[in-house]
Amino acid sequence: MLKIKESAEFDLVSMGEVMLRFDPGEGRIKNARSFNVWEGGGEYNAARGLRRCFGMKTAVITAFADNEVGRLAEDLILQGGVDVSYIKWLPFDGVGREARNGLNFVERGFGIRGAKSVSDRANTAISKLSAKDVDFDEIFAKTKWFHTGGIYAALSETSAQTALEAVRTAKKHGVIVSFDLNYRASLWKDNGGLTHCREVCREIAKYVDVMIGNEEDFTACLGYKIEGNDGRFSELNLNSYEKMIRKASGDYPNFEVVATTLRTVKSATVNDWSAVLFAEDKLYQGMNFPNLEILDRVGGGDSFASGLIYGLLTGQDFGVALNYGVAHGALAMTTPGDTSFASKAEVEALMSGGGARIVR
Repeated sequence: MLKIKESAEFDLVSMGEVMLRFDPGEGRIKNARSFNVWEGGGEYNAARGLRRCFGMKTAVITAFADNEVGRLAEDLILQGGVDVSYIKWLPFDGVGREARNGLNFVERGFGIRGAKSVSDRANTAISKLSAKDVDFDEIFAKTKWFHTGGIYAALSETSAQTALEAVRTAKKHGVIVSFDLNYRASLWKDNGGLTHCREVCREIAKYVDVMIGNEEDFTACLGYKIEGNDGRFSELNLNSYEKMIRKASGDYPNFEVVATTLRTVKSATVNDWSAVLFAEDKLYQGMNFPNLEILDRVGGGDSFASGLIYGLLTGQDFGVALNYGVAHGALAMTTPGDTSFASKAEVEALMSGGGARIVR
C-alpha cells in the first residue's frame, strides 16, 4: 500500500492551468448568442472533485493575470471550495501581451456529432510560472498528495521544468505524486512535438507513484503500445493492457499504481466506460458501464482520477479505490461542465449497484 502521511494541512495539492470554459449548451459555438461559464482544467478538476464530492481539503497551484477575467476564475474556484492561497497573480498590461487568462469554448456533442473544443490559451499566466515563483518546500511540508499532469507540462518549456521541479521536491518531502498523462497533440505541437513530449514525461515519470492515462496517453507520452487492441472490451484487450502496464512498471519500478480508463466511443452520447488498475503485481478490473449515456464527457477522466485518489488516500482496497474512480467519472459525465456535481453518497450508491430510479 502507498505510504501516506498520517496528518497534513492539505490532503491534496494540484498544479495546472485553470481556464474559463464557455459552454453553448445544446447549441454550437459558431451560432451561440449566450454561454454558460464554468471553470476547468485537467489537474484542477481532480482537486475540485476531491473537495466537493469527497469532502477532502485541497489547494491549487496556478497563476492568473490580475484582471476581471482572472478574478472571475478565482471566484469560481472559491465556489468549488479549493484553497486559493497558492495562486500567483501577474500584473495585467491592459491587452495581454505579457500574460493573459485561458479561455476554452466547448461543445458537448450529440449522437454522430462529436464534442469539440476550441481553446484560446497561448501565453497564459500559468505558462510563465517558474519554480522560483513557488515555495514548493513550504507547500509540500504540509501536503499528503500532489497531482499534476501532461496538460500543464505541455504549456511551455517553463511549465515542463516547473512540473519536474515540483515532483522532485514532493518526493523529497514524502508526498505521494500522481500524474495524469493527458496527451494533447495541439499543445505539444509548438513545444517540441512528440519527441519532446516523451523526453519530458519520461523524466517526470521517474518521480511518480500513481500514473494515470489511457491507451493514447501511454503511447504518445511514454512510447508504449498495446498490441492487438480492437477498441472494444474483451479479455484479449485486458491481457494486452496488462502486458503494456507490466512493461511500464518494470521500466519505472517507482510506479506503485498504474490506472487507465477504458472507453469505447459508440457516439458522442453513448460510450462504454470502465477502467483497470495495476498494483502489487495484480491487475484489477473496475465496474463496467456498457452503453453509458453521456451528457458531457469533458472532465470524466479527471473525475475518475479524483475518485481513485480518494480511495487510495483513505486506504481502501485497490479494487474499491478503482471503483470510486469509475463510478465518479461515470456520474460526472451526466452533468454539464468540466467538474463533478456528484456527492459521495451518490458515488457509493452507484458502486453498490444503485440505478437511476427516482430518490424520494
